[in-house]
This record gives sequence, C-alpha cells and structure tokens, in this order.
Amino acid sequence: MQNQWVMGRAGAGLRSACSRCDEHDIHHAVERQSFGCTLGQSANETARKHQQILDQSSRLFRERGFSAVSVGQVMQAAGLTHGPFYNHFASKEALMAETLTQEMRRSVEKLGEYPATEKGLAKYIGEYLSQQHKDDSADGCPTSALAAEVRQHSDLRKPFTLQLEGMIQKIAAHFPWRSRRSARGDAIHLYASMVGAIILARAVNDEKFAGEILDAVRQRIQ
Repeated sequence: MQNQWVMGRAGAGLRSACSRCDEHDIHHAVERQSFGCTLGQSANETARKHQQILDQSSRLFRERGFSAVSVGQVMQAAGLTHGPFYNHFASKEALMAETLTQEMRRSVEKLGEYPATEKGLAKYIGEYLSQQHKDDSADGCPTSALAAEVRQHSDLRKPFTLQLEGMIQKIAAHFPWRSRRSARGDAIHLYASMVGAIILARAVNDEKFAGEILDAVRQRIQ
C-alpha cells in the first residue's frame, strides 16, 4: 500500500510538472507570436510612412524643384515630424534619388495604359502636350519637371540616366514606328521634343505663346 501511495504521489508530481512545462511552452509560444505580430505591424507601419514621404516629396519636388523644398516641408506634408526622416533616408539627396526613380518608373508603367497603335501614340502625345499637363507639374511627368535640375546633382545623374533609358526603350517597343531600325531614334526624337516643349511652355509668361509652342510640336511629331 505504501509503495502504491508513493507511486501515486510521484505520478501526480510528474503530471503537475508536465502541466507546468506545457503552460510554460504555451506562454512562450504566445509571446513569440505576439512579438512576431508586433514586428510585422512595425515593419508595415515603417513601409507605409516611407511611401508617404516619397509620395509627398514627389509632388513637392515636381511642383517647386529640388532646391526649393526642404526636408522639413516634405515631412510636414507627409504629416510627420522632422526627426524620423533619417530613419528612412540617409540624406535629402537620397530622398531625391529614390523619388526620381519611383516617379520615372511610374511614367514608364503608365505607357502600358495606351493602346500599342497609332491612335494610342496620338493619344499619348495629345495628353502629354496638353494645357492640363503644362499647368499641373506636381502630378505630371517627372522628366520635364526635374531634368533641368538633375545636371546640378551628380548623385542623380545615374538613376536619371537608367530610368530615361527605360522610358526610351518602352516608347520604342510599345508604339508602331516607320521601321524597327528607326524605332529607338524616333522614340528619342519624340520624347525629347515633348519634354522640351513642356519645359518651354511652362517657362514663358505668355499663355498664347505657350499654347503655340505645344501646338507646333504636336503637329510636327504626330
């Protein structure tokens, strides 16, 4: 009887210890899961804020130019304080480079919205050389808005060159041209003409003359 009582006590103790072990393991598993969720939420929040900064800087840079926009103005537009900026970007120049890359990539992607036909090309030219685009630099083409300033920043010239190459390749491949051999040259001529026309039309203080510039270029490249 005594042996049975001892064995019963030992078994109860073992079950209690196992129960405590199970509870301990479950507790740590919950902690790990909670920690993982917290990390995931934190990463998502960081990514959201990063994109928010990029989107606001993109509008401000295109509207006012790189030199006329401060980090503080970008963060204020994004609804954030100045301090966290350096958690996202090493410098204003790093923000400029990433913003320029993002917006030029978006411009390339947007080309896919136009039909790969002569009518699609005509629509693209018409919208690019429109009064609306001239008046809306903040939401317009980053090339025409910022190219003149890129040459003043050596760190921007490489990403600008890469994205401009991508734009020319997309235009040459997407739309119909006189021949495959002439496609790249025709694409360069088209894009350079449109960008230059928008830059000049925005620069003059005569709306009639600005319209004349846009119309003349449109007629000659369509």
